[in-house]
Amino acid sequence: MKQYYASLLLTSTLTGFALTAQAQSTTLTGTVRTAAGEALPGATIVVKGTYQSTTSNREGQFTLPLSRQTNFPLVVAVQFVGFETYTDTIRRFNQPVQVVLAPSSTLMNEVVVSASRVEERALQAPVTVEKLNSRQLASLTAPDLITNLARLKGIDVTTSGLFMASVSTRGFNGTTSERVLQLVDYMDTQSPSLNLNAGNALGLPEVDIASVEVLYGPSSALYGANAFNGVVLTTSKDPFTYQGLSVRLRGGNREYADGQLRYAQRLGKRWAVKIAGSFARAQDWIATNEAALSTAYVPNNNPAGSGLGYDAVNRYGDVGNTFGATGGALNGQTVFMPGWSEREIIGSDSPAKLYRILPSVHFLVTDKIKAMVEFKRAEGTTSYQATNRYRLKNFATNQYRAELRSDRWFVRAYQTQDFGADSYDLPFTGAFMQTAVDPRSTTGRTYAQQYFGAYAVAYNTFLAQNAGNTTGAQAAARAAAAPFQLAAGTPEFNSLREQVRRNPTLGVGSRINPSSFLTDVSGQYEFRPAFADIVVGGAYRQFRLGSDGHLFADQDGPRIRNEEYGGYGQIAKTLLHDKLKLTAAARLDGSQNFKAVFSPRASAVYSLGAQQQHNFRVSYNQAYRSPTQQGQYIYLDLGRALLLGNISQGFAGYSTAAAAQLARILTSPNPAEALNAYAVRYDRLRPERVATLEGGYKGLLLEKLALDVNYYYSRYNDFIGSVRLLGNTDGSRPSVTQIGAEAVTPQPFQDRSRTTRVLQVQANAAQQVKTMGGLVALTYSLAPALQLTGNYNLNVLDTDNLPATFQTYYNTPKHKYNLGASGTAWRGINYSVNYRWAQGHLFESPFAAGQLSSYSSLDVQAGYALPKLYSTVQVGASNLANARNIQLYGGPQIGRLVWAGLSVEVK
Repeated sequence: MKQYYASLLLTSTLTGFALTAQAQSTTLTGTVRTAAGEALPGATIVVKGTYQSTTSNREGQFTLPLSRQTNFPLVVAVQFVGFETYTDTIRRFNQPVQVVLAPSSTLMNEVVVSASRVEERALQAPVTVEKLNSRQLASLTAPDLITNLARLKGIDVTTSGLFMASVSTRGFNGTTSERVLQLVDYMDTQSPSLNLNAGNALGLPEVDIASVEVLYGPSSALYGANAFNGVVLTTSKDPFTYQGLSVRLRGGNREYADGQLRYAQRLGKRWAVKIAGSFARAQDWIATNEAALSTAYVPNNNPAGSGLGYDAVNRYGDVGNTFGATGGALNGQTVFMPGWSEREIIGSDSPAKLYRILPSVHFLVTDKIKAMVEFKRAEGTTSYQATNRYRLKNFATNQYRAELRSDRWFVRAYQTQDFGADSYDLPFTGAFMQTAVDPRSTTGRTYAQQYFGAYAVAYNTFLAQNAGNTTGAQAAARAAAAPFQLAAGTPEFNSLREQVRRNPTLGVGSRINPSSFLTDVSGQYEFRPAFADIVVGGAYRQFRLGSDGHLFADQDGPRIRNEEYGGYGQIAKTLLHDKLKLTAAARLDGSQNFKAVFSPRASAVYSLGAQQQHNFRVSYNQAYRSPTQQGQYIYLDLGRALLLGNISQGFAGYSTAAAAQLARILTSPNPAEALNAYAVRYDRLRPERVATLEGGYKGLLLEKLALDVNYYYSRYNDFIGSVRLLGNTDGSRPSVTQIGAEAVTPQPFQDRSRTTRVLQVQANAAQQVKTMGGLVALTYSLAPALQLTGNYNLNVLDTDNLPATFQTYYNTPKHKYNLGASGTAWRGINYSVNYRWAQGHLFESPFAAGQLSSYSSLDVQAGYALPKLYSTVQVGASNLANARNIQLYGGPQIGRLVWAGLSVEVK
């Protein structure tokens, strides 16, 4: 059957291509169809080794102009998702061709580039890799591309806002994707200030995405720092290949509206222009966790529901005061103000918004060399969680790129700049509203001072009259103090909230407006000698961090500069009649603050079967992760802790367990000796390192049944986690006198003259951290109308040798799985259904830590093509069952989003 299709594939071995005589060019024309005679719109036709390419239109027809520099013979490839790729050599032209493509039994013959930074069959990739093609991209249901990746095997996604999602593989998930490198056309999409990828904000609108590849596990050998647990590579559509107009419109519940546009046009034989853009908005997901923060975060916190009040996870402005002797019966007790919910603090800012504009100009220097320049602007509003909960309001990023490349080499330079704009800190907003001066006060007292004063008077008065009735005293005190907290929604509340959110003054306002630069220059060359394939490359990048002291330690000087650089090489050799593929790669990276780091990788892939359909692989990888820019340079006062960068001499002090014993320690006969029992020291940060051994199989068990299975074992050294200690801001160990002064309450907030604080810093673990896991993924292609998929993933963290107080931020379910079905059914109706489930687990972050419940999501999509109108009508839903879906502790519940839309494609 396969030989029959091959005989139909290109009639008379492509002798049917037409020659159209022109002054300076020739033109290839033809039609691409299936064996049943159906036109294949969107098939790509490429002259290999050049940038001369095009796609077929709605009728399957194509026209490919060739420049006068084109030399025969030509190697032409015809490709379409779900069909076998065919290549042949063209030596002359006759007449238009009728190209017939043979269907592929699975999608496993696709080509990937992320695994080795060169093209190779996905089946023979040396490490685990997954690819989303154009057909799968069209069936995605969530508004953000990164959120949709959760349906793929072995991928964890954490959503903290409608357009704020982070991705991770093989553990150590979080809200910032700091262990996974996220690239668009090989450009890093991270915000230089926040060290995070804001979902797909600096990525591409889906109408301009050609493919998405996910590379699992350590990848520093080819990608450098922070390609620690994987790489996500998104590739845009080439305007020379994909010409025409694409429009996508969607609308749904939660006031969801989404519009995307792409237009690409070839101008003559050498020039092409492209512009893509999008706008989306909807009511954002709002966090509502009213549980009490752990005493590890708020040492004097009361349990949830306490009559004295308590500091809740997602309630802001619930500031506390520990009374001394002057508090009478409240001596030694901590009282908390009620504060306000996240929805009340956000108020009218509740819609999430995102717009992007991406114009570019492309020029063919020769058939094999292409130049381009591009500009990207992304701006939006959404919630984000890391050290605190933030509202990134009108947060913007600009990115500029210039590139020159051929099929063997490239030189690329780009720069990214971010702007905090009107962004603000949610807990700070509530806290600074409470500590603002009450205009009703004749003595200039704050709302908090008046609240706690009224509380103490009412509490003691009630107890004097009702001895022992502390419950009644607490109720009476709350009622008496209540007028001194502004009621949400009142004009006074709204005015003060806006005043605090717009004020960037430290200790008074909550606005954060970091603006930092990332500049990157890189190049690569691929050698193809007879004995092997060789790739060499290098890169240089520079950060210039600026926050006016709101995020980094730059309050007294210019931008902080930090430089990184590295070079890499790879050699690949096939043996035993192309059945055995051996690959070795290595990279050496240096940086301003750390010693050079070496990252090697070695792999072997052995292929069996008449069509090499069974592929066994084994690899050994070493990778490293540089501490984030915040880990190196942060200066952020959260009140309950001061977050500091750790690249000086390290920090000495006492564990926070001493805080609960301070009264006993300070009154003991020898306080210094008593303190020594809690002494700790954390050295200057070093890069984190991992070594991973992986084995797997990818192939066809049956003609229509594909299996992908792997197992990995990883050992982490110098593991980077966060620790808290009582210490001095200069890193020295506090004296007994300094500790005693710190114990006096209340402490002034954001007072930089305070030298002794509860500090939170990043530090390397002395113990080795071990993880292991694996995945199994099955794909059964029964017919075009039905493809079944299923995958299961296991991730395990070994905590036996870790200190109990050490936060690993593993944040990963031990067990999770996906089940899905998709296809093209009657009269061109396409559909997809996916159900995913993840086991509950501990989630840790600088903001809060707690146990997550198991969560799930049912996502569905269906489309109906209207070929005569160049359109497809679509309906879809994410989390259709509206299951309780909280992916990070302190984050929002991700509910149901249902939409309907229309896509238009005019070639």
